[in-house]
Amino acid sequence: MLHPAGPVGTARSGMLLASVTPALEARARELRAELEEMTALRALQESAADTLEEGLRGVQEARTDLSQAVSDRTDLPRRFTEDPVKTAILIASTETLEGFASGLSEIAEGEPRTNPLPPVNDRKGALPLPVQGQVLRRAQEADAAGVQRPGIVVATRPHALVTTPTAATVRYSGPLLDYGLVTILEPQPDLLFVLAGLDTVYATAGEVLPEGAPVGLMGGQGGDASPSGEGAGAGRTETLYVEVRQGDAPVDPLSWFTSDKG
Repeated sequence: MLHPAGPVGTARSGMLLASVTPALEARARELRAELEEMTALRALQESAADTLEEGLRGVQEARTDLSQAVSDRTDLPRRFTEDPVKTAILIASTETLEGFASGLSEIAEGEPRTNPLPPVNDRKGALPLPVQGQVLRRAQEADAAGVQRPGIVVATRPHALVTTPTAATVRYSGPLLDYGLVTILEPQPDLLFVLAGLDTVYATAGEVLPEGAPVGLMGGQGGDASPSGEGAGAGRTETLYVEVRQGDAPVDPLSWFTSDKG
């Protein structure tokens, strides 16, 4: 078929088409590669979403299984029986953690005079933190509101497991003042570890727990019940308040626990 302009026009059209065709083919190859890359990325995205959903489902199932296992345990020794009436009276009559801690011995019934646990003084400064996380604030370090507390604040991931740093007697476990859910452990006489800001507690007052036993779980996204209102990034949206009391006075928790904050 001849070009309307004759043989010269036909020749020019053929030359023009020949010069454009390689560029069109190259562009077509680029578009094909981009389409294949987008298809691969979409497949990876869908696979990642499925993996994340499966992982979250596994975490929830594990959390449920842990809660059930803890609730079913019956072999833990008991050092004393908590008097619920005396506990309620003590909570209602105290306005500070110090006042509550000093009255803990009054809510125990049938407690033996001897302590069944070995002393932990030789492990001072080497105990693990009760939860995996990062020390966000040291003792007496002011928070954003200028409030100073004698304990430390540890930033954790949501639903982190809180455990006993050493074998201890559970002196109290439940809600307390503005600290949310609290577990108070007694490794030896005149030494208390206060763990505040939990979302779930497993321990019961009077139980003697071995080292590493679960005492509770941290909350999920947005559920901060501890005295801190801060996080530390990297997914650490929850905070656990840890206070150590020797005798009737608080001491720096980092004199007992190891940490990653230098």
